[in-house]
Amino acid sequence: MKIFKFLIILFVGILLIPNTVFAEESKEEENQKVNIYFFYGDGCGYCASAEEFFESIQEEYGDKFNLVMYETWNDTDNAELMDAVADARKEEPQGVPYIIIGDQSWQGYDSTYNDEIIDKIEAEYKVAVDNRYDIMNYVDGIDPTISSNEESYAGDIAAVIAILLVVSGVGLGIWYARSKAS
Repeated sequence: MKIFKFLIILFVGILLIPNTVFAEESKEEENQKVNIYFFYGDGCGYCASAEEFFESIQEEYGDKFNLVMYETWNDTDNAELMDAVADARKEEPQGVPYIIIGDQSWQGYDSTYNDEIIDKIEAEYKVAVDNRYDIMNYVDGIDPTISSNEESYAGDIAAVIAILLVVSGVGLGIWYARSKAS
């Protein structure tokens, strides 16, 4: 009986520890990265070139930035967000792509921007996280902790696993009690 309880507790511990520890570590790593806000339109050739550029630097610089993408041609909420971001920056949006890193923006895209974008990523990454300028903190009505395509399911997964473990534990307890009663 004592061995059975010990094994169940050990099993629960083994399943829960990695989910909570690794979820926190990955969240902390993500928070250290520089946010690059990339407003684009599906089918836009310049946007596709900019996206290819960001993909091409992913291996070398991917540990320094989060590419937060907002499609604006088919999503009116994202188009309104782009306008709000431009207003907060006191700029007139001239279409897509519209790229913002820290306190700098690029309207349109050309490969001549590549070195400038990389330099800005590296410069922003060196700034302490608490001192970085993030435009989303200055856009009215926007929760700066939420971004368009960054959804975290780690907490949900941990909750589902915990529920499954509790239900399994209760089921095993009932089964064990019944097997002893017979």
